[in-house]
Formats: sequence, C-alpha cells, structure tokens
Amino acid sequence: MFGRDTKDESPKGGQRQGFLRRLTQRLGRGGRLTFDLSTLLRGRKIDAELLEDLEARLLGADVGVEATQSILAGLNRRLARKELADVDALIAALRTAVEEILAPCARPLVVDSSRRPFTILVVGVNGSGKTTTIGKLSRRLHEQGHSVLLAAGDTFRAAAIEQLAVWADRTAASYVAQHAGADPAAVVFDALQSARARGVDVMIADTAGRLHSQAHLMEELKKIKRVLQRGDPSAPDEVLLVLDANQGQNALAQAVQFHEAIGVTGLVITKLDGTAKGGIVIAIARRLGLPIRFIGIGEQPEEFGDFDAHAFAAALVAGPAETLAQDGG
Repeated sequence: MFGRDTKDESPKGGQRQGFLRRLTQRLGRGGRLTFDLSTLLRGRKIDAELLEDLEARLLGADVGVEATQSILAGLNRRLARKELADVDALIAALRTAVEEILAPCARPLVVDSSRRPFTILVVGVNGSGKTTTIGKLSRRLHEQGHSVLLAAGDTFRAAAIEQLAVWADRTAASYVAQHAGADPAAVVFDALQSARARGVDVMIADTAGRLHSQAHLMEELKKIKRVLQRGDPSAPDEVLLVLDANQGQNALAQAVQFHEAIGVTGLVITKLDGTAKGGIVIAIARRLGLPIRFIGIGEQPEEFGDFDAHAFAAALVAGPAETLAQDGG
C-alpha cells in the first residue's frame, strides 16, 4: 500500500511510489476530474450553483448517480456550515468524500497459507484483460515466494490456452490445460487435483469471457464453481472479477450480475489509462462495496498494483494549480 506520511526508500517502496506516479499520469490522460474542475472552478464563487455544475461533471466522469448524490449532499452540508470558503477547501472536501467511499473497498488480496492450494477463480467479460491479469498476478505471487499453478479454463479459444502457457513460462508457474473445446469445469477440477498433489501454494484458474447477459454462459460459470467444490468444499478461496474501466456504467452492471451469479469476492479494474474515466471506480465502490484488490494502468507488469483509496482519490481529484503544474503550466 502507498504510505502517506513516511517515505519508503526500500526497493518495494520505490516500486509503489513509481506506480503512484504512473497512476496520476494515466488518469491525467483520460477522463480524470481534474481538467473539468480546473475550468469549472477558476474565478468562481463557491455556492449552490457551482455545486450543481460540479454534479454534472461528476456524472459525466462516470461517478454514477448514487455516489454523486452522496458526495454532493456532503458538500452542500459543508457549504451551509460555511466550511467551503475557497477552491482549495472544495477540492480537499471532494477528495475526502471520494476517499471515504473508496476506503472500505481498499482491501488487498491476502493468500491464506493454511489453504493449500489457495484457489483463485478469475472471471469477466470478453476483452476485460483476464488472462493478462492472471499473468501479472502470477508474477506478483512468485515474487512473494509463492508457488503457482495456472489452469487454462478458457477452452473456447486455442489462443487463450497458448497465451496462458506463455505466462506460466514467464512467471515460473506450473500449468494445466486440455485441448480446445474441453469441458472447462473438468480442466479446473484436474488443475486442483494437480496443484494439491504437487503441494502448490496458489492455483489460478482462467475462464472464458462471457457477457453478463448471457444466461447459459453464466450457468456454465456456476457449474465450474460447483465442480471445483467437489474437490474442495470451501473452494474457490477468491472469485476475482476483472472489469474494463472503459466500459463505464456497463462495468457496474457487469459487477452486479456476476456477483449475483457466482459471488464475487474481489475486483480487478483494468485499463485505467487512455480514455478510461476513473469515476467508475467510485460508482462501483458506492454500489457494491466489494473489495477492490488491484488496478491496472497499462500493459506492463509494473503497471499493476494494489488499490489504495487515498492514492486513487489524490490522483483523480487534483486542484487547478496541481493540474497546471502536472501539465507544465
């Protein structure tokens, strides 16, 4: 996690600080609130009319109706108490409001060493970045000293099987796969048995991408979970849902339906770079309160890290002066 008050000069601390810098830069290239706020607030009086304009900007940044209403209610109360005297006060209050929504969801993934193998089922829609996330997670776990086995449960695409094999090789992980078209539940079950026999610490199972609206494919996902539980009644230990931030409010709909179908225990939010609107993270946190384990801000392994509410709020909501400084103004 990112430290707030102390400077961590260890190698891992440097990696975290580097990730924070990249996070700020990536959000700055996309739909961050900063640019809108810098034009919205400059030279204006902090009053009810301005807060109405701020509401429109929050909704436009994919913060969502529920979270926006919650944030604005708090700001209006502070305005009534004359606590928002200037732009800096409003920016600070907005950051605090965002962080308060996100903080309960900032819970990192913890591998229970008493569970061997600790089983992780990775789910999501097509193109959300599941397989790449698995590769980055496998690398991360390997660096932490865990042995890992990857299960190629996406049997619909031969390319997915091959891609996972490449990640297994890169991250020194074991690997279990069958031919394209095989029963995904059987692959995952065999992988669990293999992981147990080898004494592997963590098993990560890939699954085929499926739209949250495809009932028959969601049923197949439930089957994978049931079959996995035949080998271990308490499995999976983690159901990670990978969401593409570029999907906006549709990502929230995906999270709701996947959670209802299979019981999501953690989220990975990817592609928070480019045109992604970081506000969707706030919307998901406000609606579901699910742990956000990781965020991805690019393709490289170092662009994948623990979610931190304070760091994210700071990167998302920068004041006009900070924006100008970051842009070289």
